[in-house]
Amino acid sequence: MSSEGSDGSQKYGDEECRRTLGGMVTAAGVDHVRLAYHYLDAGDLEGYGSLLDEDVELNRPDVPAAHGRDEVIRVHEEGVVPGARHAIDRIVSQGDSVVAMGRVDGIGFVDVFTLSPDAMLRGCRRYYHVAP
Repeated sequence: MSSEGSDGSQKYGDEECRRTLGGMVTAAGVDHVRLAYHYLDAGDLEGYGSLLDEDVELNRPDVPAAHGRDEVIRVHEEGVVPGARHAIDRIVSQGDSVVAMGRVDGIGFVDVFTLSPDAMLRGCRRYYHVAP
């Protein structure tokens, strides 16, 4: 709920402010997730690294777990498949979480991202689709 301050400006309650800021962080986080796939597909690891929180954690079943920006970039340098392309089918988000569903080289995956308070990518855990 907002109220008018003595100078005529709008004053917002703490809860409304948190919701607004939280929504902005979530929206920026969704943009960062989209950019992360773009940078990885383009082989731009410097651009990708610019989206990562310093204490980022990467957990995927196909590469060693990594902690910290430099280590996550190194894992991608060593494990990047030339020409691999992500096809993102859907992105959903809430609060500090962004979930991307798609395919890479025809294999279905789900990435669950955690965002830092400033919308940097703090964590990514990947799950692959396995046929029954």
